[in-house]
Amino acid sequence: MRKITPKSEASQSADLIAENVEKLKTLFPEAFTEDKIDFDVLKQLLGGTVDEREERYGLNWHGKRKARQLALTPSTGTLRPCPEESVDWDTTQNIMIEGDNLEVLKLLQKSYAGKVKLIYIDPPYNTGKDFVYPDNFQDSIQNYLEITGQIDGAGNRLSANTEASGRFHTDWLNMMYPRLKLMRSLLSVDGVILVSIDDGECHHLRSTLNSIFGIENFLGVLVWQGGRKNDPRLISVSHDYILVYSRSHAALTEKETRWRERKSGLEGIYRKVDELRSQYGTDYEAMHNELLRWYRELSDENPSKAHSHFNFVDGRGVYYPDNLRSPNPRPNLVYEWKGYQPHPNGWAYGRDKMAQLDADDRLVYPDSRDKRIKIKSYLEEHESWALGSVFYKDRRTSSKALKSLMEDEVFDYPKDIDVLSRLIETMASDDAIVLDCFAGSGASGHAVMALNQLKGVNRRFILVQLPEPLDLDDKDTKAAAEYCKRRGKPKNIAELTKERLRLAGLSLRAENSMFPSDLGFRVFKLDTSNIQTWDPARDDLPKSLLDSVDHIKPNRSEQDVLFELLLKLGLDLTVPIEVKTFGGKVVHSIGVGALFVCLDPRIAREEIEPFSLGIVAWRQELNPAGETQVVFRDSAFADDVAKTNLAAILQQNGIETVRSL
Repeated sequence: MRKITPKSEASQSADLIAENVEKLKTLFPEAFTEDKIDFDVLKQLLGGTVDEREERYGLNWHGKRKARQLALTPSTGTLRPCPEESVDWDTTQNIMIEGDNLEVLKLLQKSYAGKVKLIYIDPPYNTGKDFVYPDNFQDSIQNYLEITGQIDGAGNRLSANTEASGRFHTDWLNMMYPRLKLMRSLLSVDGVILVSIDDGECHHLRSTLNSIFGIENFLGVLVWQGGRKNDPRLISVSHDYILVYSRSHAALTEKETRWRERKSGLEGIYRKVDELRSQYGTDYEAMHNELLRWYRELSDENPSKAHSHFNFVDGRGVYYPDNLRSPNPRPNLVYEWKGYQPHPNGWAYGRDKMAQLDADDRLVYPDSRDKRIKIKSYLEEHESWALGSVFYKDRRTSSKALKSLMEDEVFDYPKDIDVLSRLIETMASDDAIVLDCFAGSGASGHAVMALNQLKGVNRRFILVQLPEPLDLDDKDTKAAAEYCKRRGKPKNIAELTKERLRLAGLSLRAENSMFPSDLGFRVFKLDTSNIQTWDPARDDLPKSLLDSVDHIKPNRSEQDVLFELLLKLGLDLTVPIEVKTFGGKVVHSIGVGALFVCLDPRIAREEIEPFSLGIVAWRQELNPAGETQVVFRDSAFADDVAKTNLAAILQQNGIETVRSL
């Protein structure tokens, strides 16, 4: 029976360095000598692809090497479940995590690497007012607890990253780089990341994303025009950017991915055509003229006006006469059709297809021979198009909507859920996982819930938000701090995120109580591991020895330990958990028999056989597809003989992996 200790692989997040080394060893075994890389041999094997120049193209800054290393350093922390702060804990597939997103991204690696379809983040824009705190290379969990005021420390607190610091851009890049690195490994092979930013750091961010994702995976920049700012001295900057990168452009190409969204303004046109039909019947010429007049009278802001070329009507619908020529020279399509000559390139279709179009009344014949035949292109056939790179949505709309939902103004410039819904629906499949690790107001989670409710689909979200403290004496955070105080919540931004999600769920459920989708979320909080470490430096050595008998910290619950096992063994945090009792001992089945856990503090020798056979029978009943693991509390056994006997019975019945905590 293998013991899970604080230093074992099963008690840490994914070791990305070890994984990278194993990949290299598989590809280039001859470059390894006694498990060490011989770089001279590796460079020879890679040939001319190695760039050894001292000066090379790319963005560099002080601390980049350390930032890269920070992303590769495993986390020894855990995520503690908080059912009392959650909504629909037992059934929801959504997750809200309170903690430092760097450590959380590390902890999610084993369970979610390669599974996230879409990442949207709205990180600090580095305006001089954003919180950018120093990541501690030695103990990130300790650093996180100190800066958020959860434990006493060296006074290292969150502070604004101002230009006076002398490391303005460097500090921001050192914060962003390791997080983006970890996000990439969570994306599925056809996954996409969207990053909101403004002019201040856009060029630095794009260079960083190029180095992490590869310039070949840059898909484009979306420009969000949100409204003009009041009376600037020189230029009124009215837009933000959303940088779009794929994990693998080749994978998107192989799947023939086509991002399409429904055009706006269609419903107004269809309503108008219905009105004209009731007024003019089959007088299509009159309907055409009235439709032209209606388009002319629309304001330029009306989305229907963009489709004004659809102004002809027949019994089938509204259309415009489209070109019928071949886009390229096609000699085989150059032929006379009912006395009409084609464009020099030829017709778009062969004779048989033309005959079918003619029979279906899809061809528009001109009044004179010097004009060409056209084809009726109906609006209903063109209701979607590729995502436009520039769009307008007033920023004030989302602020007003959130103020109405929360009955107070607690967030400045929250992201618009209509815009996020549009992007999520276009780029992520109906069952996708959507990640936002700079959750802020929780707009992305709200957008996923709203989309699921509207479309009847099952996208899931994972949100991560740092519990940035809110100060009643700070004019910028006073309103938000008072909001938390009135509701009896801790004064930090993560509490606002959770409250927004709760209120959004209630609002959506009220709008459609008959067919509610998943409007809940599980709350987890970043903390130190539940597994106790040996500390020989403590003054009270006898007590230290006694405390170390049980490897589980005394202030941690059984549920805390269960979810740490899920994380460290690579299981989904919303996987089903069942409970049964064998001989008075509670056993948890996680993931339909993928993992059995018993954390009972004592298992007597005489209880071992009936207890272990109960687990065997339950496993046979569940019939899991893959390997089953079983975990016990190490201190529950009287001696090693008892542990060995239990492991032997399980292994004789096909359960090979047995571990103790």
